[in-house]
Amino acid sequence: MNTTTYVLVPGFWLGASIWRTVADSLSEHGHVVHAVDLSGMGERAHLASPETDLTTHIDDVVHLLEQYDLHDVVLVGHSYGALVTTGAADRAPERVARLVYIDAGPLPDGMAQADFEGPDARAANQDLVMTHGEGWKLPPPPWAVLAAAVPEVDDDAVAALVEGSQPQPWRTATQPVVLAGAWGRLPRTGVLCSFSLEQVRQMAPYAPMFAHMVDGDWTYIELPTWHWPMVSRSVELAKVLASVNC
Repeated sequence: MNTTTYVLVPGFWLGASIWRTVADSLSEHGHVVHAVDLSGMGERAHLASPETDLTTHIDDVVHLLEQYDLHDVVLVGHSYGALVTTGAADRAPERVARLVYIDAGPLPDGMAQADFEGPDARAANQDLVMTHGEGWKLPPPPWAVLAAAVPEVDDDAVAALVEGSQPQPWRTATQPVVLAGAWGRLPRTGVLCSFSLEQVRQMAPYAPMFAHMVDGDWTYIELPTWHWPMVSRSVELAKVLASVNC
């Protein structure tokens, strides 16, 4: 059996623990797995500060690749984590074999995560930061409320999200990504959960993220569920990642 090295980067509010079931499954099948606690998140929550930004998190991943001298890595980013993995791959493409985007896609150079949902959503989040986040942190969402409409999300999944989440340093959302283009020469896989491939194709002319998902070397796997498949369909997600070839 071929051994693959995976680096798993979580999205907003979450740390490495949210990958536990997926990471354990991959490890049990002989793969090497590094689940990342970004600065200020998970077990590194004490490192959060008003200065923590997207560059901080890209540095985290690049340093991990260098610290363990990793090569031929499958670099997996979920949601906001996709900005981090794209930025890291852009800086160290020689260490990455494939980029995997879980319910996410690469935002274009110069765009920030906070801009993705439009100005109204950004203003609402900014208000939360100012009123409930000490002016620099975005509080986690009400996980139980979000999960209520999703039949396959059980109490254990909600508990994992609640226990694994921290307020997100707001500058990670407002700092635009800066890309030189090296990431775009890497093969990439989109794992589509809350939207379908047909929706990607329909939205590509209008949405910056989807525009980058119809050009270049892409493959797609549909895993219908909500936006956090690592808790709603963790076993299936592990199988999907194990099927991804470098």
